Amino acid sequence: MTDVSRRHMLGLLGALSALGFAPLRADEAAGATLGPATPFNRESVIARARALAAAPYAPPPAVSQAWLDLSYDDFRGIWFDTRHTLFRGTPGAVQAEFFVAGLYFPHKIAIHAVEKDQSREVQFRLGLFDTTDQFPALREDGTGFAGFRLLGELEAENRFQEYAVFQGASYFRAIGRGQAYGLSARGLALNTAGDGPEEFPVFRDFWIEAADPGAADVTVHALMDSPSVSGAYRFTITKGEATEMAVSARLFPRVDLTTVGIAPGTSMFLFSDINRTRFDDFREAVHDSDGLLILNGAGEALWRPLTNPKAVEVSAFADTSPRGFGLMQRARQPGDYNDLVAQYERRPSLWVEPVGDWGPGAVMLVEIPTDKEINDNIVAFWRPAAPLAAGSEHRFDYRLHWCATSPAEGPVAPVIATRTGARIFEDGRLFTIDYADHPALGDDPERIEARISSSAGEISSQHLQANPATGGMRLDFTLKGGGPAAELRAELWRGGQRVAEVWVNRWVTA
Repeated sequence: MTDVSRRHMLGLLGALSALGFAPLRADEAAGATLGPATPFNRESVIARARALAAAPYAPPPAVSQAWLDLSYDDFRGIWFDTRHTLFRGTPGAVQAEFFVAGLYFPHKIAIHAVEKDQSREVQFRLGLFDTTDQFPALREDGTGFAGFRLLGELEAENRFQEYAVFQGASYFRAIGRGQAYGLSARGLALNTAGDGPEEFPVFRDFWIEAADPGAADVTVHALMDSPSVSGAYRFTITKGEATEMAVSARLFPRVDLTTVGIAPGTSMFLFSDINRTRFDDFREAVHDSDGLLILNGAGEALWRPLTNPKAVEVSAFADTSPRGFGLMQRARQPGDYNDLVAQYERRPSLWVEPVGDWGPGAVMLVEIPTDKEINDNIVAFWRPAAPLAAGSEHRFDYRLHWCATSPAEGPVAPVIATRTGARIFEDGRLFTIDYADHPALGDDPERIEARISSSAGEISSQHLQANPATGGMRLDFTLKGGGPAAELRAELWRGGQRVAEVWVNRWVTA
């Protein structure tokens, strides 16, 4: 599986969610069939992950070739019958619906329901799903579950709706109130943009805990496995205006993990003001995320606008004990995109908040060229400085915020737009940075000092002024020379204090 194919999967999920269903057959009862009960707790998942790591890797059961060979249109012809929803008909705070494996989903996974410390496996049968009359007649034992979605009272009481999905390798995504699905998260990234092929660990078993009526939280456990590492994950999910996931991950490497990515997020960036001229498109911008925000261990807030490069670009932001990072979507008005169908202004940001001291390492940003918005081409994650040693246990705890605005924003003025273009009457390239209206800036640009630097070339013609269109301020400057690439940095200071996010950018001329 690749980040490119992930975008196709997300489109498929949206299509399946919109379909209806036919009446129940006489030989089928409503509700999922559950297997025998066995004792369950968090430690049992950790013990299974530890045992997997001590044995040779064996992949989860494979889907038959007939199910893999289904066309995209064929696969849209089967969907979950909502009358079999897990926990439906109970007064609990969560329900779950399932996805069938096939096409982009090559593995069968196990799903368990947990109530009162007892686990019972959900038995797979095609009778849980409905199909069009054109769907091929395929063997039931050739497929299984591919994942699930959680439903709860997100927007209104007594109305259960989808707010989180776990499906495909270790991918998952969520939304807050009023949002629409956009970027995804993963359990783990391995060798992303490395020298060899990328490895995609799989959540092969899930345990969904029943939630009491009115409960604020829902808990999901997952057993992860791949040739290089196994892991036990616990997600404590709180839906709301922003949906929050408290994640606890225990990793058990089979080999030394030197190119590991913790808390990875995967998104799409096609174009915005920074590269608008490359695309013949009626829209103003097309992206699920427009920047990487980092709150580093020193307390600096860094903003890196995303771009769609002509070759793969990998950036490393070295840090110790990061306070947070994430892929943000800041353009929030419909007119920012002029797309009445995709509604990119409703896509969530994803903020990663480490719990505990993650020590030294780097926030990594991978930007991959793409010419279509169906391709996920942006990845961000934390890479520890030291490899995760084989035969040992490693723990990472963090919170994921699926939000409109990061909880780290507020103390300084955020960057809201970046633009660039060739100088007309002199040599060099002009950059403009717009900052939002913010008390830290004050109302007099003359009292603010702009500090701009570049790793190559010369900075000239810098100017800070009020921007009447935004109510904030605009900084512009010219880069002359610099060779094939330059690392740029801009800061605003007032009264000895930094008053805006630190803007960092890589300009590549080739």
